Amino acid sequence: MFQKKLLFIFLSAFISQLVFAQQTITGTVKDGNDVAILGATIVVKGTTIKAVSDVDGAFTLQIQNPPPYTLSVSSVGYRTREVQVPSGRTSPVDVVLFTDDFQLSEVAVTARRRTERVQNVPISISVVGGARVENAGAFNVNRLKELVPSVQLYSSNPRNTTLNIRGLGSTFGLTNDGIDPGVGFYVDGVYFARPAATTLDFIDVERIEVLRGPQGTLFGKNTTAGAFNITTRKPSFTPEVNFEASYGNYGYIQAKSSITGPLGKKLAARVSFSGTQRDGLLYNVATEKHVNDLNNLGVRGQLLYVPSDNVSIILAGDASRQRPDGYAQVFAGVAPTQRAAYRQFEQIIADLGYDLPSRNPFDRKIDHDTPWKSGNDLGGVSLNADVKLGSGTLTSTTAWRYWNWDPSNDRDFTGLPVLSLSQATSKHQQWSQEVRYAGDFSSRLSGVFGIYAIGQRLKTDPYHVEESGAAQWRFSQNSTSPLWSTPGLLEGYGIRTYSKLTSFSGAVFGQLDWSITDRLHVLPGLRFNYDDKKVDFNRQTYGGLQTEDPDLLAIKRAVYTDQAFNVNTDNTNLSGQITVAYKASERVNAYGTFSTNYKPIGLNLGGLPTSNGEPMLDLAEIKPEYVKHYEIGIKTTPSENSTLNFAVYNTDIKDFQTQVQTAEVGVNRGYLANAEKVRVRGAELDGNLFLGHILSLYGALSYTDGKYISFKNAPVPLEETGAESAFKDISGGKLPGISKWAGSLGGQIDLPSKFLTLGGNYFLALDSYFRSSFSSSPSPSQYLNVDGYVLLNARLGFQASQGVSFFVWSRNLLDKDYFEQLLPAAGNAGHYAAVIGDPRTFGATIRYSFGRSYR
Repeated sequence: MFQKKLLFIFLSAFISQLVFAQQTITGTVKDGNDVAILGATIVVKGTTIKAVSDVDGAFTLQIQNPPPYTLSVSSVGYRTREVQVPSGRTSPVDVVLFTDDFQLSEVAVTARRRTERVQNVPISISVVGGARVENAGAFNVNRLKELVPSVQLYSSNPRNTTLNIRGLGSTFGLTNDGIDPGVGFYVDGVYFARPAATTLDFIDVERIEVLRGPQGTLFGKNTTAGAFNITTRKPSFTPEVNFEASYGNYGYIQAKSSITGPLGKKLAARVSFSGTQRDGLLYNVATEKHVNDLNNLGVRGQLLYVPSDNVSIILAGDASRQRPDGYAQVFAGVAPTQRAAYRQFEQIIADLGYDLPSRNPFDRKIDHDTPWKSGNDLGGVSLNADVKLGSGTLTSTTAWRYWNWDPSNDRDFTGLPVLSLSQATSKHQQWSQEVRYAGDFSSRLSGVFGIYAIGQRLKTDPYHVEESGAAQWRFSQNSTSPLWSTPGLLEGYGIRTYSKLTSFSGAVFGQLDWSITDRLHVLPGLRFNYDDKKVDFNRQTYGGLQTEDPDLLAIKRAVYTDQAFNVNTDNTNLSGQITVAYKASERVNAYGTFSTNYKPIGLNLGGLPTSNGEPMLDLAEIKPEYVKHYEIGIKTTPSENSTLNFAVYNTDIKDFQTQVQTAEVGVNRGYLANAEKVRVRGAELDGNLFLGHILSLYGALSYTDGKYISFKNAPVPLEETGAESAFKDISGGKLPGISKWAGSLGGQIDLPSKFLTLGGNYFLALDSYFRSSFSSSPSPSQYLNVDGYVLLNARLGFQASQGVSFFVWSRNLLDKDYFEQLLPAAGNAGHYAAVIGDPRTFGATIRYSFGRSYR
């Protein structure tokens, strides 16, 4: 009898396990207008089990454990919902998601190389959905910064672009190719090494994750300040077509389109296009042409191959080009220097019989005699493979990319022939390989491990050139000797620079997530980096008056000199981080992080300053940058319809790599130097609130305090040019590009209704962005400070789930005049120029979508 009972119990348990092993949950995901949502992610909380909804919104889950359990349902553009599945339930689970058109706070993200809700991620992160990006007109990073106030981007042209997070990342001002960016820019897992990529139009974006603080134990390329992680829309086996056209003032036209569908049972494709055109916003009175137009084209193609449920392979290729007649800067003002009276800007132009077309930069008038051109081409191919192994995923990302740069600039910012040529034509190629595994190693331990390698080659094409015009002698004149006015002495005199930079970076990285309890997690991470850089730099003078007179030759050498050097360097670094995360409740998640990081050795590729006529070769190489970062944050969900997050941080940097300006004309784009110590600290607050399905509000506020703790040998600011010393102790001074306060605030009113037979919402949306004043000079200057400003954007229209949507919009609705950046002219004669913000623009957008709901 006992044996029979034992056998019965065993068989009952065995049959029960079989039944539970085949437990099947089905359901649908639809929006508030009863339209199916394709591509929604359904995750069984506490497990790695998930499903994705099909074209009918249907999904199926195979679960080994009996209910009850909780499903987390999310889709980009919608608010995440949690649905309880009680014991014994067998009926389908029907889920309705409502639109979240704002900065998303509850979507599934991959910031830690796995799918999880952003409120559960112990990282300072902002997530902006592709629909939000498109509706706000944020078609590049410069406009996206209005949605994420801790982001700063400054661009006087695509090459000279600074992308910073919390005031750190790249050197402020004019770019030097020999330094690594501190903010990583990724598209579908591929690192883009050149900052010019941040000026291109986004193409078919699914979402953008902005990670703040050092990143190195999760991402391929080591970054000291943060990362942009852009995910594009993927090929689908369900046909989809999207098309969008926008028209506005100043001849603005933008067109976007994408088409996707199956090529076979296991092969799908997607092709996406973006094009933007706009007339120039500045008027050149000399050429009678408008300049600073937009002329952008981009295309992206993808093939998705799914040989089995466990393998997914994507082959992607993209190409973008910009051909603007532009990136000109306008005259903004004059700072009196400490040079002799005859060397002041006002006296110089008076002696040359010249006057500016306007002294009000917001007249938007220039008279530049050298054309502005920015030929900017970027593209590449990548192969990404995801293979499910055990309870995780093995990912391989292989990529090759190129960047071709063909510019023309007028760096004296006047109609005088001072600098006739300033062109840094370049070609760049990179290859990269990343292999990583992310998954669960036990019920309490998960993590990410990987290896990464990137090689780069940057060379002049065939050389960088800078050439003096007929008026150069008067701007460079440093004595009253009449020899300076020798006819033709400096006219046509210039430098050609031949350089080649090759670099390699390799790393092994990993991060664990140890669940000590269901609420307490410890996340340690390590990264070992190896970096190798080689540069061959050769600058040669040419032209001007051919003479053997030593006095005339000395004058020429005071303007330009020959320079040549070779540097071959490598270094290694072990850095890491540890995070402790505590989930006090389902609505409160707190974390604390300590991390170290570094930026490898920098090499000066813009020319070196001279001392007694000889180049200062000790500046050819600058020290690595070492970072210590502390952060405490709390993420809360006060109600089902709201979120509120807060973080405070402190970042200390030793041997901060900075770009500094010099009075020497021949040091193109300034040169790199180390500040002994820098500190940035701050606090960030962001939140979302949804009142019913009618009103949505979002807000973000950022406080940032950045200063030089010690920089004892910095170049003097513009107004102190000509002082007894060319260097100054600026310890305690403000870091450039940082507003103490920045924020964004917006909202949208949605009224569910129909337009003809289309179901959707009539909506009114307002977005605002503000920032306080900031320094626009690496060495604090009383003249190169940008005043704070407030921008207001608005949209009004009808948005359908599928079919046709349309709206009218305006950016800078109040027509605010503001500067984005101030730059001293080459040679520091006292005058400076500005990159000015766009005036009020307005227009209309019409959108058509078939297939996937396109919000």
